[in-house]
Amino acid sequence: MQLDRIRHSGLHSKIMSAEQASEFIKDGMTVGMSGFTRAGEAKAVPKALAERVKKHPLKISLMTGASLGNDLDKLLTESGALSRRMPFQVDTTLRKAINNGEVMFIDQHLSETVEQLRNHQLTRPDVAVIEAVAITEEGHIVPTTSVGNSASFAIFAKQVIVEINLSHQPELEGLHDIYIPSYRPTRTPVPLTQVDDRIGSTAIPIDPAKIVGIVFTNQSDSFSTVTPPDEDTANIARHLVSFFENEVAQERMPANLGPLQAGIGNIANAVMMGLLESDFKDLTMYSEVLQDSTFDLIDAGKLSFASGCSIILSERINAQVFDNLDKYRDKLILRPQEISNHPEIARRLGIIAINTALEFDIYGNVNSTHVCGTRMMNGIGGSGDFARNAHVSVFVTKSIAKNGDISSVVPMVSHVDHTEHDVDILVTEQGLADLRGLAPRERAIEVINHCVHPEYREAMRDYFERACLRGGHTPHLLEEAFSWHTRLEEQGSMKKVQPAVPPKLVSC
Repeated sequence: MQLDRIRHSGLHSKIMSAEQASEFIKDGMTVGMSGFTRAGEAKAVPKALAERVKKHPLKISLMTGASLGNDLDKLLTESGALSRRMPFQVDTTLRKAINNGEVMFIDQHLSETVEQLRNHQLTRPDVAVIEAVAITEEGHIVPTTSVGNSASFAIFAKQVIVEINLSHQPELEGLHDIYIPSYRPTRTPVPLTQVDDRIGSTAIPIDPAKIVGIVFTNQSDSFSTVTPPDEDTANIARHLVSFFENEVAQERMPANLGPLQAGIGNIANAVMMGLLESDFKDLTMYSEVLQDSTFDLIDAGKLSFASGCSIILSERINAQVFDNLDKYRDKLILRPQEISNHPEIARRLGIIAINTALEFDIYGNVNSTHVCGTRMMNGIGGSGDFARNAHVSVFVTKSIAKNGDISSVVPMVSHVDHTEHDVDILVTEQGLADLRGLAPRERAIEVINHCVHPEYREAMRDYFERACLRGGHTPHLLEEAFSWHTRLEEQGSMKKVQPAVPPKLVSC
């Protein structure tokens, strides 16, 4: 049964243990591993490598598509294996090592990693470790639940290790569309004009002679930790749905809105879930990660097709989807991330981009990555790929965090990932600010009136009014611009602490 997954009989002799395969990874190497947002990562070889490094220390530079599941970033960090990591992560242990300067992290737009490898601006992988559902008669690799950067890692690497994961259904084969752009300066346009276009092959085309090891595994992807919408995220969704309805009424969007892109996480997933209660139908997606909401919308007859580069689901819906792939096969496609996130395609298709902000300021600048300007959270991911090139660029967040000690709307963001030039719409549970066609002073009024939490609104209005008295196209009080963050660092809250009233002296 296992050998049925390796249809190139000449590769049967390459079967080995994960421990044996990990020996191909040497000190100082650059390693490319499959995996995009906790889906489709190689599982056994990274674990074997982490155990080996505990006894025989070595350091590698690790690049993936996005984050890894099954605590692999944690295990590799704790073992001391990582000297460098790119382009995205979500693990708390790795995050701590990054912020302590122990692991050098390169935070990239997710469409750029492979392009820089292609042009030798980054060191190409010495070894690629790719999870597969099968190897074809030609020796080509059929990915599992993500494509990410796997195709190009396998093509560029000197040696390839394949993990065939028996926990994934063979029916995954045929779901993928592997397209590799040609080289500049003679590159032709990517021939994709519709969300459901197929332009490539169903497997990763490599020379099978590069495959040095094949490992069998039987371990599922990590479940998504997405939770059901709460009152705040439901309000964010309602504000956005109302905005979409008005855009259609004003003939600025088609009746089915155009292709949707949504970032990962609870807020973005909840916004997409909000479309279930709307009158919209025949929706399409051209996104990175296909989450629970994608399949809930398909099941409700709202979503007709979804293109992404990975599938990550909660335990609630995982079996429902993967045990019934035939139900969804004609409605899904998985692409390499340089295609799912391609700026040319985002602009051509007229994508509506919906991404999550860590914080944004009154002029529309967005921070997606750094807490108080210095501490890396996860990374920019693909939000920038879409935001700058979208038909409409939307950023969403709750207006406050940490029980109100943090305002997600600040006078000036402590780190800029998306400038005001790339942001059209800002939404919190308080309301929606449409910034299109507005000058900075007009934008500030919209943001303050519609997005700031009431507990912070007067303080924000006071800051803006005093800044306007000083003047400038984009008014600021530089000595106060980061005072909210400073209070948070020093006092644990952005709120101004009222000085204690000294007791009145009582005369004798």
